[in-house]
Amino acid sequence: MPTILGQNQYGKAENRVVKITRDGATHHIKDLNVSVALSGDMDDVHYNGSNANVLPTDTTKNTVYAFAKEHGIESAEQFGIHLARHFVTSQEPIHRARIRIEEYAWERIETSGEARHSFVRTGRETRVTQVTYDGESWEVVSGLKDLTVMNSTDSEFWGYVKDRYTTLKEAYDRILATSVSSRWRFNWTDDAQPTPDWDASYAQVKQHMLRAFAETYSLSLQQTLYQMGSRVIEECAEVDEIRFSLPNSHHFLVDLEPFGIKNDTPDGAVYIAADRPYGLIEATVLRDGCEPRIPVDLTNL
Repeated sequence: MPTILGQNQYGKAENRVVKITRDGATHHIKDLNVSVALSGDMDDVHYNGSNANVLPTDTTKNTVYAFAKEHGIESAEQFGIHLARHFVTSQEPIHRARIRIEEYAWERIETSGEARHSFVRTGRETRVTQVTYDGESWEVVSGLKDLTVMNSTDSEFWGYVKDRYTTLKEAYDRILATSVSSRWRFNWTDDAQPTPDWDASYAQVKQHMLRAFAETYSLSLQQTLYQMGSRVIEECAEVDEIRFSLPNSHHFLVDLEPFGIKNDTPDGAVYIAADRPYGLIEATVLRDGCEPRIPVDLTNL
């Protein structure tokens, strides 16, 4: 045979699940986007078209909704663990399951009455997780995307390489803004280990990266990134690796000299917020002695 089958997987992608839990007049929302990918003994379906080992993708979709009702959604990570374990242990041909989940946050609208069932979608960031299980060990990589942050001062950029094409002026007081995309890998890999408190861990990781962003006097976005990652690794014992993709959202002073207006003054200035092109700063921060496992390209995670 001139060709052979390589890595393969299949499943149902982007199952939108909204679970409402009613606690009397107080309701709670979990809003997820769940993608299932299964792999295992799938040679025959590719070579011969035999579906004998194929669990229909429609069944994987139904399982997601049924599990949301039967087991509830304690956290995105725990829900992914339930699903991955089920697919690997209930289907002999399935050797590996990968569950990717995006979670969308809702904030309760407070009212003067007793009813607590109204919500507004918060627009800060999207929480994500990927759970992978092969029947023996787990890998849980969680994270967030679209977390927009800004420092209006305490940022500089100077002393860089200059050549004949360099036009950028050195900056000793600039805006530093980015939209954080980050993934972190837990060192929980075995059912014998205590399971992390997924929600508490997410809150702590986010808090530490935000504080590091705010408290770092930045001479480069690379320096800020490293401080954010180091703070997470140092403060969160359950995390061994964290990767960031940080677009440098450039803000340029508007030239108001033609109108006789001085723009860069002690009481503030006016900037153009440029959405593209943008510098893109990416790096991984690891606990000493750990091997990197998070993909370099976060768009594939």
